[in-house]
Amino acid sequence: MARTRATDYDDKRRAILDRSAELFAEYGYDRASMSKIAEACGVSKANLYHYYKDKEELLFDVIRFHLEELLEVVEAADNPDLPPGDRLRILIAAILEAYRDADAQHNVQINGLRLLPPDRQAELKAMERELVHIFSDAVAGVAPQLKGTRLLKPVTMSLFGMINWHYLWFKSSGGVSRADYAELVSQLLVDGTRNLHPEPSADASRIHAAE
Repeated sequence: MARTRATDYDDKRRAILDRSAELFAEYGYDRASMSKIAEACGVSKANLYHYYKDKEELLFDVIRFHLEELLEVVEAADNPDLPPGDRLRILIAAILEAYRDADAQHNVQINGLRLLPPDRQAELKAMERELVHIFSDAVAGVAPQLKGTRLLKPVTMSLFGMINWHYLWFKSSGGVSRADYAELVSQLLVDGTRNLHPEPSADASRIHAAE
């Protein structure tokens, strides 16, 4: 007979994921053993295996849950009908707010995804591409001359560089709030792309020629 799942199963699993993320970020994936995770979570090793069969599953779910939450927040905040600058600023502010209290999960996403098997990496990278697509579309809104050109991707990824690595220096007690930083980054994108006028990419040229 299958073991009955406790009513607080999901809450306990989430608590294990949060603590695991902290340990992976602090010690690295290799040094954060299942024994150490169980001890930090205040459960027996046997009980930990009731929730996760191995460390790989833990790593995968830490990143998956984090990306799911980022996508949920960003999709809820996105409004393509807004003026392009406002849309971009709101998206940046939303993802920065989603990163609040998630430094460990974010660190694990950046540094741990490559440690997973290819099939699991592919699933998570597909989620990352969804995020990139939303922001790429918003960047093209403030810099329409980049749409269909070779520069749209590097500009979008430069935006993610400013967002994704802010946790290394950002302090809530500092003189810049998350909203301030969202305004700063969006203004840098708007001003920095104003004079970019690249040639269309070869793929885009072929599409236009076919039309």
